[in-house]
Amino acid sequence: MLQFSKYQGLGNDFLMLDGRDAASTAFCFDLTPGRIQRLCDRRFGVGGDGVILALPPREGGELRMRIFNADGTEPEMCGNGIRCLARFLADSDGDQPGREWQIETLAGRIVPKLEAGGVIRVDMGPPFLEPVSVPTTLEIGDSGIPQGELVADGEVFAVGAAGMGNPHVVIPVADVQAIDLERFGSALEVHPAFPAKTNVHFVQALNPRHLVMRVWERGAGPTLACGTGACATLVVCHSLGIADRQARLDLPGGPLEITWDGATGHVFMTGPAEAVFDGVVSPDVWGTDVLVVKAEAPLDGPGIAMPSVPSEDAQPPTIGMAAIDCATACTTGCQRPEACPSAEARARVSALLSNSSLDDLVNLATSSLEARTRARFQPDPGRQA
Repeated sequence: MLQFSKYQGLGNDFLMLDGRDAASTAFCFDLTPGRIQRLCDRRFGVGGDGVILALPPREGGELRMRIFNADGTEPEMCGNGIRCLARFLADSDGDQPGREWQIETLAGRIVPKLEAGGVIRVDMGPPFLEPVSVPTTLEIGDSGIPQGELVADGEVFAVGAAGMGNPHVVIPVADVQAIDLERFGSALEVHPAFPAKTNVHFVQALNPRHLVMRVWERGAGPTLACGTGACATLVVCHSLGIADRQARLDLPGGPLEITWDGATGHVFMTGPAEAVFDGVVSPDVWGTDVLVVKAEAPLDGPGIAMPSVPSEDAQPPTIGMAAIDCATACTTGCQRPEACPSAEARARVSALLSNSSLDDLVNLATSSLEARTRARFQPDPGRQA
């Protein structure tokens, strides 16, 4: 049984999976792009814009975040996602306003802070404005950002670009509601000017402190909100002279307050994140794709309990190496069948499944789920406040 919590930020919804505790067996499973797609399917799965994993840190932070889009791809960061993760952590651990988390992401370390009323303020760091760091082939223009004209499905758009650890293209328009988002969003996402693809945002400035935008997310399509996109949109609009450094950005799912601090250069995002429900996913959801559980296996070590989504830089293991990352190295088959580091854990789980009824497994998952839910309302005094 795969346990999860579902959270949403302005209608951008995610399935949260807690793997911070290496001793926890609730998180130990193999996650593949196909299974992510199944989980996020709104008819055959749970439904969501993505899946977020809370993992042990690797670079001195408090924890590490991995996020996967509904199509199974892994973006560098997600603003709404990290707000949801922070609220999930606070709810699970009983944290109070003022709590901050040092969260490692593929876009660097991000620091969300819990404020009164469950609102999350996130220090998103400075934007990336050098073309190579976005990345984009657009050149720096008179406004100091990558900008130019792009053709999408036969139409010409004046655009600006910025990176927030992930790429964004921003298109100011006179009437954002008149834009055919499906037509132009899909075309601009894969435009050659963005070698890693891009998130697409059309924006209308009602006044310098109030913008309205629509979102086409890379790997997800139209969504109700995009936190990194709202940050990039403010940066581009301020650089183009149509917005102040602080503004309200209305997205289809609701408003975000974005500030581009002139002293530090950091972008701050403030907005809500809310719990939707907790649940468990039956192995039957995977159909013929058998669920493989790795119980009592240390995360990121032998018998790895990391998701087996292949990373872009994953390399085959060297024969004879002392350790092996099964989650990334063995996605096409076991690389060390004569001495598989996860064989013992797999055998224990196989025995558990063979000797347990479905009712036993459901009761086990339900007990753990109830304990996590109670923690939201009964703060643990041993946790950091």
